[in-house]
Amino acid sequence: MTATALALKVALGAALLGASAGLIGTFAVLRRQALLGDMLAHAALPGICLAFLLTGLRDPLVLSLGALGTGLVGVMALALARRWTRTREDAAMGVVLSSFFGVGVLLLTVIQKNPTGSQAGLDSYLFGEIASLQNRDVLLLGVLAAGLVVLFFVSRKELTLLCFDDGFARSQGWPTVLMDFLVMASVAVVTVLGLPICGVVLIAAMLIYPCAAARFWTNRLGAVAVLACLIGAVAGGAGVLIASPIVSAESTLGALLRNQSGSLPPPGPMIVLCGAVLFGFSTLFAPERGLVARVWRNHRLQRKVQREHLLRSLYELTEKQGPPTREISPAELATRYRAEPWAESWTLARAERRGLIDRNAESVRLTPSGAVEAARVTRVHRLWELYLVRHADIAADHVDRDADDVEHLLPPELIDRLEADMTREYPSSAAPEVNVPPSPHEIET
Repeated sequence: MTATALALKVALGAALLGASAGLIGTFAVLRRQALLGDMLAHAALPGICLAFLLTGLRDPLVLSLGALGTGLVGVMALALARRWTRTREDAAMGVVLSSFFGVGVLLLTVIQKNPTGSQAGLDSYLFGEIASLQNRDVLLLGVLAAGLVVLFFVSRKELTLLCFDDGFARSQGWPTVLMDFLVMASVAVVTVLGLPICGVVLIAAMLIYPCAAARFWTNRLGAVAVLACLIGAVAGGAGVLIASPIVSAESTLGALLRNQSGSLPPPGPMIVLCGAVLFGFSTLFAPERGLVARVWRNHRLQRKVQREHLLRSLYELTEKQGPPTREISPAELATRYRAEPWAESWTLARAERRGLIDRNAESVRLTPSGAVEAARVTRVHRLWELYLVRHADIAADHVDRDADDVEHLLPPELIDRLEADMTREYPSSAAPEVNVPPSPHEIET
């Protein structure tokens, strides 16, 4: 088999493992059991060492059975610590994780002192080494991924309820213990099969990263699970290819990754780094929950708040003296619209560009369209003030600031209800958009 074919086969195996880890990791993360895979991986290390000491074989199947055995012992120890002691779950998980990993490192030291131990290569399980991945291993990972997909579609409703309201599921007589065991067993199988690829230290990242990244893109469980599958598969395949000569043979990336002896890093860390890159990309650029989108929404809200404060200030300054479009001096405006000079100048410039105001060096005034918008903004503010005075028992002379904090976020349905109440109390022949109720407090002019 050529190096290219071998790398592609290994990348396929890593992609299948990433898809499986992403799918089952979704339920582990949503069940707040994200570190369960990490604990299982560390608890599996003594099993790998014991299997080698007892059989003298480095067969992956034998080592995996040993890993699964001590992993299940670790789960039982965790369950006993939670059930019979006052130890919190996170503390119990940390105790089990570190204890089993300590035993595993001790057994590795014993194996290394054995004349044949140095050739066993068990230390590769710490960070992963999948160059020896066989066709049967890829087939097994494919069967695992297909089985998890079938499990997801068959038990989607039950798993959804288990993740979000297991108390209701128990009250309906659903076998929550069996479903929980099914999820934990699936996590254990994925963890054990992923040890040769990512290693004990890094396998937990394959369970956590895909779901954590997918949550930034959608809130629907089905979409999160599918997206986590794709992210896990991409991270697994890309990590292997980057760590292979196919991509890094002569490239600048390969020159950066190679150590002094000229060898590339193991695929495990590269898979995790690819997952971290996808997580970072999702954190920054997801359309709804990404950091960039949130900053942009906050910026737009701040612009809206400043613009509406300016329009309401101009409306209230002209409410009792003259038409809404009369000219206001800068000194007069400063009595109502209090903002930093740069913010005031910036808001005035934006309002002028939108055609809401006309201004020169000595005055500013609302345009006809700006007067209508200012009346609408003032009406919403006073509707909310009246609601707070009547239903939240806030004093009329203190309600202005409270209304300022919320009025810009009122949903249209609530505004409609407030307008209906106002129409009954203040009947007017004026158009709704300019029917502004009186302020419940004295306005400084």
